[in-house]
Amino acid sequence: MLDRHARGATNRIFTPPARLLLRWGVTPDAVTVAGTLGVVVGALALFPVGHLFWGVMVITLFVFSDVLDGVMARLSGTTGRWGSFLDSTLDRVQDAAVFLGLMWWAFGVGEQTVLGVAASLCLASGMLVSYVRAKAEALGFTADTGIAERAERLIVTLVAAGLVGIGVPAVVLTVVLCLLAAASFVTVVQRMITVRRQWLTSHET
Repeated sequence: MLDRHARGATNRIFTPPARLLLRWGVTPDAVTVAGTLGVVVGALALFPVGHLFWGVMVITLFVFSDVLDGVMARLSGTTGRWGSFLDSTLDRVQDAAVFLGLMWWAFGVGEQTVLGVAASLCLASGMLVSYVRAKAEALGFTADTGIAERAERLIVTLVAAGLVGIGVPAVVLTVVLCLLAAASFVTVVQRMITVRRQWLTSHET
């Protein structure tokens, strides 16, 4: 969805820095790990103490590593199953850190219990969305449908959190997270239906 539409533009933007890092001897895997560490630190060090805006800024900066490492891998000819596995696994770590940070803030100094519950639901539903797709593909099916893929979930969450960080009422983030959790659960159902149809079709032939 959003990832596929923006791929051409992001490749052009990130190719120069990717070439530079490769010349310096930096590997795509190192960029993947560094980006994840940056997101985790931004989310778990800044969000819980109420620095939502600056947490979003740090996370956004390091999230771009998810694009940069892929460009580096393609330029260096090192794309493969290991890189895909590492990238996908650490994406889940990043997502978990973002929602855990928001939960920590909401249940703590933020005093936003409903928001904390909504963040918890987003964490659970987001992981479920990813699991359903991974399990389907492991069984030979395709399950890349749905209205709430990772990029959309992350962008919407960070924008809303950043706005709250500069003074917008926390209820805005609460509503966004509730809608996001609902969309994620709908995506799970959509993917289950898609896999079910593929299974039925395979048994008819």
